[in-house]
Amino acid sequence: MISIYQSEDGKVTEKNEMLPGTWIHLCEPEEDEIQQVCDQLHLDPDFVRAALDEEERSRIEVEDGVTLILVDTPTVEAEGRSFVYSTIPFGIILAPENIVTVCLKETSLPRAFSEGLVKGISTKKRNRMTLQMLYRNATLFLFYLRQVDKASSRVENELHISMKNKELIQMLGLEKSLVYFSTSLKGNELVLEKLLRMDFVKNYPDDTELLEDVIVENKQAIEMSNIYRDILSGTMDAFASVISNNLNIVMKLLAALTIILTVPTIVFGLWGTNVPVPFENTPYGFWLVLLIAVVLTGVSVWFMQRKKWL
Repeated sequence: MISIYQSEDGKVTEKNEMLPGTWIHLCEPEEDEIQQVCDQLHLDPDFVRAALDEEERSRIEVEDGVTLILVDTPTVEAEGRSFVYSTIPFGIILAPENIVTVCLKETSLPRAFSEGLVKGISTKKRNRMTLQMLYRNATLFLFYLRQVDKASSRVENELHISMKNKELIQMLGLEKSLVYFSTSLKGNELVLEKLLRMDFVKNYPDDTELLEDVIVENKQAIEMSNIYRDILSGTMDAFASVISNNLNIVMKLLAALTIILTVPTIVFGLWGTNVPVPFENTPYGFWLVLLIAVVLTGVSVWFMQRKKWL
């Protein structure tokens, strides 16, 4: 899908033509849409297709006056009662008179600009808008990291009550999300540092200051991701040990009960044989055998409690 936007009086409005100074956003584009944009703006189709490959790494490419900035952006999808967090490539192409963004599916980053959530946007100032997008992308990582932290706290509270595998699997999914975030943020960091050395940023002090802010936000997101991952990993190990320990306690209790119930079974089995046995001619023989079984069972219980087996 092709969406065309242009800033007018500080607001972003949607247009129907790819005029100079417009922002063209491609979300999950078809091949004919890619060709249409590339033919009209004289772009290399490989620049557009790069952002549509989920395995593509973050990088900067410059060719024939066109710059490709490829970074990872966070995404979230609902899965039952929980959410799955991951990252996908997001391409920013700086054409001579336009800015083009490409992503594999709809994300929060372009939506924030098209819906006017980011102030001071000018689609004609391509470099400035690029840095604003990178800054917004870094803040989105921080936002989703806080969401992951809240989700892990909720699952941890559920683990206190249920101790089931479902909660552990949810924690594992959150840990995997943090690994994705950490890897993507480190890749983005290399791109940002390379941008800081490029002329189109160094020549403008305001842009340089904004890019430095982006780098700071990105570093903060990396630190938060590492901290949350370490906490989550430690929590999972602790709860796995608790679940295993609880299972051992249950098995120990069942084994002790089995031994206790075996004692009267042995007594009744001995007196049930078809041979002469004590008390066979006594009218109180049944009660005496029962008393023996009770006494031996009580001794077994006392012994196990003394050994702390119960």
